[in-house]
This record gives sequence, structure tokens and C-alpha cells, in this order.
Amino acid sequence: MTRGDAPVVWLIAGTRPEAIKMAPVVQEMRRSGRLEPVLVATGQHPELVDQVLAAFSLTPDLRLTLNRTDGGQPELMAQLVTGLDAFAAQRPPAAVLVQGDTTSTVAGALVAFWRRIPVVHLEAGLRSFDLQSPFPEELNRRLVTQTASLHLAPTPVAAQNLRAENIDDSVLLVTGNTVVDAISRVTDRPVSFADSAVADVVESATRGECRLVLVTAHRRESWGMPLMRILSAVDILLARHPDVRVLLPMHPNPAVQQAVTAALAGNSRVVLTPALPYEQTAAAIAASSLVLSDSGGIQEEAPTFKVPVLVLRDTTERMEAVNAGCAMLVGTDADLIVETASKLLTDAAQRTAMNARTNPFGDGRAAERTEQAVAWMLGLAAEAPEPFAPELAEAGQ
Repeated sequence: MTRGDAPVVWLIAGTRPEAIKMAPVVQEMRRSGRLEPVLVATGQHPELVDQVLAAFSLTPDLRLTLNRTDGGQPELMAQLVTGLDAFAAQRPPAAVLVQGDTTSTVAGALVAFWRRIPVVHLEAGLRSFDLQSPFPEELNRRLVTQTASLHLAPTPVAAQNLRAENIDDSVLLVTGNTVVDAISRVTDRPVSFADSAVADVVESATRGECRLVLVTAHRRESWGMPLMRILSAVDILLARHPDVRVLLPMHPNPAVQQAVTAALAGNSRVVLTPALPYEQTAAAIAASSLVLSDSGGIQEEAPTFKVPVLVLRDTTERMEAVNAGCAMLVGTDADLIVETASKLLTDAAQRTAMNARTNPFGDGRAAERTEQAVAWMLGLAAEAPEPFAPELAEAGQ
């Protein structure tokens, strides 16, 4: 429980990944009691955020209601900035914690910066070095770096990216990624599936009656022909491997849903579903033989379960997974996706070789380090926490 006189810290979440990665930090702040966490839901993806938070028994403390008509970035940014600023005018927080690189992240950072409130950037320092991929996230994360008073990098590689941009070590800490904390906290629970088709495919894979391939594809730069090539590759892969079944949680964007449904809805070995609750997502990853995804989060989550990932992008800002051997970049070329996936499905030794010894993105203590770092920044702790060191985690230290 927090004390009544504890400094208020906003934790801003507008999308599913933000909610996943903020939830353990809220829990840790409440546990320690020296900060008062205020979870702010921006309304960017309200249903998905609520769904994730429910897995952690959390609900937003403040909630924006947006009135979106055209779905564009200018409209979204305008409403987020004005709405968040109105909240800040009523009760300014002592600090604002933003995560990653979404429009909600940029809006929260700008509002805090304009009001001279310290910005803490969780998952700082990711870079693809290509402003067009991921779009617009690469620009977003660079903008937030310029506003931040404290940079919480998930890995040493991300920290080095920030040092190359002249971010001083005095305001930089490697915490690990809180997604590892999040997925660890939901993994050991019994999972109940509301959708019987999802339950059937996950349970069948768990019993060894089929091999499950989990597919997610939603990034803006994948829309159109790249997505069509990905879906074509999935169709070919199913034809080549009769024991393979596919689970594809669909992004809520209508263009993505329409393309996915048109390409795969007629295949009896494909289960299409809306976005799954987080604990069900964890169970699906754990049951999978292989993941095909353009999602950043799954690249970070799958190594916990020793499941190889084929990254459906030409570049990734999460090269730690590739360098550790647990992920491979295949882009959206249908032939390359099919060829690489088939090799992994038929060659057990190669698949085993992609099993990470430890998750290169964290050790499950990132939320603890984040709480300590924010407390230190606000003068409530004598020193910053010890940084996450992947080499020590691998050695079991």
C-alpha cells in the first residue's frame, strides 16, 4: 500500500504492450509503498488495455475517452495531448513514466516536458536506425529520448545506443525489460479459454497431438502486400506440414482483419481469434513449436519458453534475440518464410539450437529496478539500483 504523502507517479498506457509492461511496475510501486502509482489509460486501444490489466487485477486510475473519427495520427495526438494536459492541470504528478514508442508515449512525454515534470522513459534506447521501419515508432522513441530525465534501458545494447546519442550514464540505467516480469507472473496460473477453438488447438499442441505455429502480424509497414505475402506463406506452410495448426490472434485494425480473414478463414487448421487475454497469450506461446511475428513483445517473451521466433520484418530494434540465436530475421518474403520455417519444423536439432539458455531481455527483476530508480530520482533512495547484467543472469548469479 502507498502512503498518503507518497509522491504521485503517472504510468501511462494506451496500447496492449504498454499495459503489459507497466503492470508489474504498478504492482511493485504499490508493494514498496514509497511512491503512489497512478495508472493513466489514454484510450488509444481501450479494450485491449483493460483486457491486459485484468490479468494483473488492475484497473486504470485515470482514463481518457477519445472521440476518434478518422483514425489518423494528427487527430489522435491532438486529443491525447489536450486530455492528458487537462489531467495534469488538476493534480500534477511528481514524475511521468512512459513506455516504449507509441503515440500515447510521445503525448505523455510532451505534456510532462511542457509542464516541467520529470519524464522517465521505460524501455529506452531501442533503435532500428531506419525512420521508416518501424513507422512511426522509430521517430517516436527518438523524440521521447530528448524529453527524458531518466532513461531505463532494457539491455546493455539499448544503453549503448543512448550513450552514442550523448546520454550521460548518470541518468541511464539498464533495468531489463518488464515484459519478462509480466509473462513470468501469469505463466504458472491455470488458464481458462473462453473460445473453445483456441482451447482445442492449445491443448492439442500441449498434448503433442499437433504442432502449433503462433502467428501475429499487425505493424503499419506490413499492411498491404507485405501482409499478403505473410499470409500466403502461412497457407503454403500448412500445405507442406499436415500436423501443423496455426493460431492467429488478429489485431483490431479493420484492414488487417479483412486481409487475414480473406486469406485464411477457410482453412480448418487455422484458428482466427481476436486479441487474446494476456495469460492466454502466454499459454499459446508456451505450447507453440514456432512463432512467426512482427511484434516486438513476442520477440522478448518467447525466449522465456525457449520457442524460436521468425521475425517478419527486415530490421529489428531487438537484435539481442537474433544475436542470442533465439530469433531470425526473415522479412515478408513468402519463399524465405516458408523455407526457414520448414527447416525448423523438420530439423529438431536446429530448433533446439535456437533455444536461449536465458532470456536476453531480462531476469524478472526489471519492475523492482524501475521502482528503485524512480525513487532514487525523486530523492527517496540513497542510490540507484544495480543494473541488469545478462552475463550474470546466464551464469545463474
